[in-house]
Amino acid sequence: MFDRLKKEHIVAGDDFNRWKVPPASIAIHLCIGSVYAWSIFNPPLVKEFGVVAASSGDWGLQSVVWIFSVAIVCLGLAAAFGGKWLEEVGPRMVGVVAACCWGGGFIIGGLGIASHQLWLVYLGYGVIGGAGLGLGYVSPVSTLIRWFPDRRGMATGMAIMGFGGGAMIATPIKEGLLSFFYKVPEYLGPESAVNLVTEGGKRMAEVGGQMVEVVIAGAAQVASAPVPIEEGVYVAGTGNTGASATFITLGVAYFIVMIIAAFSYRVPREGWLPAGWTPPTGEEASKRMITQKNVHIDQALKTPQFYMLWIVLCFNVTAGIGVIGVAKTMMTEIFGSTLPLIVNSGFAATYVFMISVFNMCGRFFWASTSDYIGRKNTYYCFFILGIILYLSIPYAAGQVSVNPVVTWLVMFYGATMIIFTMYGGGFATIPAYLADVFGTKYVGGIHGRLLTAWSVAGVLGPVAITQLRQTSVGNSVKELAAKIDPAAFQAKFGAGMDQLDQLIAAKTVTIGRLMEIAPAGTVDPTPSLYNTTMYAMAALLVIGLIANALVKPIHDKHYMETTAEPAKPAPSGREATSEA
Repeated sequence: MFDRLKKEHIVAGDDFNRWKVPPASIAIHLCIGSVYAWSIFNPPLVKEFGVVAASSGDWGLQSVVWIFSVAIVCLGLAAAFGGKWLEEVGPRMVGVVAACCWGGGFIIGGLGIASHQLWLVYLGYGVIGGAGLGLGYVSPVSTLIRWFPDRRGMATGMAIMGFGGGAMIATPIKEGLLSFFYKVPEYLGPESAVNLVTEGGKRMAEVGGQMVEVVIAGAAQVASAPVPIEEGVYVAGTGNTGASATFITLGVAYFIVMIIAAFSYRVPREGWLPAGWTPPTGEEASKRMITQKNVHIDQALKTPQFYMLWIVLCFNVTAGIGVIGVAKTMMTEIFGSTLPLIVNSGFAATYVFMISVFNMCGRFFWASTSDYIGRKNTYYCFFILGIILYLSIPYAAGQVSVNPVVTWLVMFYGATMIIFTMYGGGFATIPAYLADVFGTKYVGGIHGRLLTAWSVAGVLGPVAITQLRQTSVGNSVKELAAKIDPAAFQAKFGAGMDQLDQLIAAKTVTIGRLMEIAPAGTVDPTPSLYNTTMYAMAALLVIGLIANALVKPIHDKHYMETTAEPAKPAPSGREATSEA
């Protein structure tokens, strides 16, 4: 049965309509592209016990963000190993395995959430699901490049556009499923009406003659809840965020769609060319750094061009992936406290949706543009414009904390949306860049190995943004606490300043809670938590700019010797009308 999935059994005839292949490629990428909406899961996962607010037993944001990182690392590793396997067995076999891994990973992750076993979520969504991401990502790319040698950029843009658009479709679906499965925990009443005590940094209350842990929902928690709730005290462990059931539902749906798409794959015969298309002349190809020869997959690793392009992709991705992983959280923290009437839960969810829209559109726009201005010039645009935009974000965050007007929100929104078009465009352009430099014969395998840069970026980006943010949070909490009257602190948290570290660890003391009792005129430090991260991302783009400038044509010694007959085009007039 599995032998029938191999590429020798799915070779299309010359009368096959090549436009049947892109829909299958886009369908698979739409499924795996939902990874970009991971930040939708951050809020429910960090309060699985508390539900309306984080309890002492809940996972921290740093732990949850790393699930996304592990998935991206495994994506790159699976693509690196699976890319060469893809050249041997073809896209249908790889697509079927990807469907099993991605769908199964969601189901295992859902079981891990239900049992509150974080390692199981890492194994399911991170490792197994990440492997499905990598295999599903590379299977369409090399196939479309072979079907569309006349428009390499557009071809890769079509496939990878689906990956960027996955979050656009997944965001409302995930939000809807989380709301559907959400269960409000037991409500005890307003904070002023409940007798609260603090034990070991935890807030406790008596329920049925026993002391149980409780969480307090303030105005921010009420605004961010997926269903209407009241401000006040809730019993931890009595509700449900709906995350587990959402994971399992999505896993089943993704498996079905990806299996159908994988069985729609076909590959062209060796040497096939589109009807009426002639490869560019030597002079034209040389001018745009497009080779007519091929470099073997193993030989490509011996060239400096591979490593320059690795750096180009790695740092372009690092700059965007950390922001994508915490997009909803970042928008809420920077503008939620300064413009609360505008930036609420719905606005933040729409922001994630728009990231996907611009990410998707950028993939097709920039990849298609690269067919005209060249791949190298396209990456120059990414890096130069990106540096300017990343530096504008701290400025907008600093200004809104002093002067909370919509202008700074518009500036931030516009800058990040352009950044995400270039982030997606970088992914869509790199396969065509590789085909230009190394030839098309082994581009799938070479592309897979280059995607290890994505694995590294999947660690660098979230680590940078979470570690730098956590440092800023710790410093800000202590600076705020120093400004607060000790008596007011004692009354608010039921413990003295000497227990500050313990209260922070139990998530009882936060910047938001401290701002409720801070002296009048105190500036909320929340909008500036990501400033250092943005400066670091801009610095990485400078390195990427230099690496792109160093990409030169391959030396002749690396090319394979060609003895095959010249390729023959498909019969004229049949490509766009014939059925398989």
